[in-house]
Amino acid sequence: MTTTTPASAPASAEPLPERGIRRGPLLLMACATGLSAASNYFAQPLLDLISRDLHIGAALAALIVTAAQAGYALGLMLLVPLGDIRDRRRLAVTLFLASSAFLAITAASPSGPVMLAGTILVALTSVGAQVIVPYAASLAPESERGRVVGIVMSGILLGGLLARTASGLLSALGGWRTIYVVNAVLMAVMALLLARYLPRVRERAADGGSGLSYPALLRSTLALLREEPVLRLRSAMAAFSLASYSVQLTALTFLLVREPFGWSESSIGLFGLVGVVGVLTMTFAGRLNDRGYVQHVSGLGVLLLTGSWVLLLAAERSLPWLVAGVIGLNIAQQAVLNSSQKVVYALRPEARNRVNSAFMTTFFVGGAVGSALTSVVWGSGGWPAVCVLGAVLGAVAVLLWLTERIRAVQPSRRSGGWPSRRSAGSLTGNSTATQDT
Repeated sequence: MTTTTPASAPASAEPLPERGIRRGPLLLMACATGLSAASNYFAQPLLDLISRDLHIGAALAALIVTAAQAGYALGLMLLVPLGDIRDRRRLAVTLFLASSAFLAITAASPSGPVMLAGTILVALTSVGAQVIVPYAASLAPESERGRVVGIVMSGILLGGLLARTASGLLSALGGWRTIYVVNAVLMAVMALLLARYLPRVRERAADGGSGLSYPALLRSTLALLREEPVLRLRSAMAAFSLASYSVQLTALTFLLVREPFGWSESSIGLFGLVGVVGVLTMTFAGRLNDRGYVQHVSGLGVLLLTGSWVLLLAAERSLPWLVAGVIGLNIAQQAVLNSSQKVVYALRPEARNRVNSAFMTTFFVGGAVGSALTSVVWGSGGWPAVCVLGAVLGAVAVLLWLTERIRAVQPSRRSGGWPSRRSAGSLTGNSTATQDT
């Protein structure tokens, strides 16, 4: 009898799709992830309105943004791995319903502490989007996985981009609570649609086990980072790429409010829609990844990420250079993210939610570190120093990609060297579950 490590002892095996996902359910999943992700960004342009309505200070109001980040990070670590021992479809629906309820509580907040608690709970359950992503990957055949993941991830990215604009518009119509009420209703409707139309899968028991306990599940998620060098490298590469990208997100407001731009907050929010270009390229990157160009997409992505900062260095007083640099960063970031997901989702099909948890948590931490560093660097050196920081973080992503390529060509013979036999075998993309008709 064969034995398994804790990280590879799931309740069920990877579904074996006999055909691709239909367009309708795929678009439904993309819309669902977008609505779920958007809920974490509503408060950002509304902090002044919220602070005045709830009679709280600016410092406490600012904690609302921090609460959303903390809640999301906790959800990635504590809830997403459950998809490996629970039915992913049911888990996603449950999280969407819970998020709807918490959005309603947030909308009715009578005080700052209730608002903070509601924000944390909404963010915690908004990781339902990150349950749907690996679920979609499981439903897709290997030849379409990059494209499918790209489409679903596009929903998350568009949700984040459009959330600020939507909250600003709706707050002008009915106050800051309006966006929370509207999204609570939409999330409840989406939960019903997912329960009705999300494809079902038949899963076979793996290793004759009934699954892991919850504490063992969390331990095995951390074990994956130790056992899978490819996951470590790809998580670090994606984290540094998001850190570089987050430098631009954080510093852009500082740049645009001063001369020669002098933009208002609403104009700055609309400028963020330039990022839609990057989202639209994600599906194209996914198709290239499906055709076997994963390493090319990754390499071009990290190089473009670093090179875009050269354009942005010239953008301190030039809007065209700024637009070109921001578009370059968006395209590069999406290329690195999609190609990395293509690689890591093939490592342990039976542990895909835990892989996603480890990958996305590292990814998210990278973005937070990039934002924190930007605040420090801007104060000491302004836009030129910010551009140097972004380029350095991008250069680290380039080095990580080169390290992966060198280890792939000359794998280490030491114990635990890359690639492991399990990793190498899983990269063939063999699947093991069937989709119900």
